[in-house]
Amino acid sequence: MKKRVLIIEDDKEITELIEIHLNDLHIDVIKAHNGRDGLAIAFKQKLDLIILDLTIPLIDGIEVCKKIRSKLNVPIIIVSGRNEEIDKVLGLEIGADDYITKPFSIRELISRVKALFRRTQMNNEVRESVLQFNGMSINLNQRKVIVNNSKVELSPKEFELLKLMASNPGKNYNRQNLLQLIWGYDFAGYEHTVNSHINRLRTKIEFNTSNPKYIITRWGIGYKFNEEV
Repeated sequence: MKKRVLIIEDDKEITELIEIHLNDLHIDVIKAHNGRDGLAIAFKQKLDLIILDLTIPLIDGIEVCKKIRSKLNVPIIIVSGRNEEIDKVLGLEIGADDYITKPFSIRELISRVKALFRRTQMNNEVRESVLQFNGMSINLNQRKVIVNNSKVELSPKEFELLKLMASNPGKNYNRQNLLQLIWGYDFAGYEHTVNSHINRLRTKIEFNTSNPKYIITRWGIGYKFNEEV
């Protein structure tokens, strides 16, 4: 089955350039030129990836990303002319999976798209494996998390964080470790992004975020998954 990608970008030349190269990969492309239409499509269509510009009309890209991430776990790549460090940090902290600044190499963008799809494919091909803990189950193949008999919706990065730590209970991870393992070396120096994702993950899986049961803070070190649950 063909993969389906939504491009939310008001620059039609850039949109067409990306579309041409995605079509070469036999990917179906859906286009929106403002945030309002992009959100409507995102919530209506089943998508494999969203490529999102930040400076789009009607509803800006930051708000679009927040709204999508609050309800969907579809991967998001931000492609933006905002190249300040604070913009990149913000994009990652609100749930984007990758951030590329304009002007960008189309080859680099396509490479990152392929990398996201490869990770998804690998997850689908791995035999079904379920991690069981007190009050929580994590289906690694289906990427499904159940906490106290209720399904929890996690973003791709939130799931990868939980999967990594839950697969190695008791192992300590500092923020730099997690940033490199989950986001990659391109994001060195953005450790605060890890904090934001851990906090968001805790709000979804913990009964009491001030006294977490699963993801424990190791003061002066980082985080670990509680080996006693």
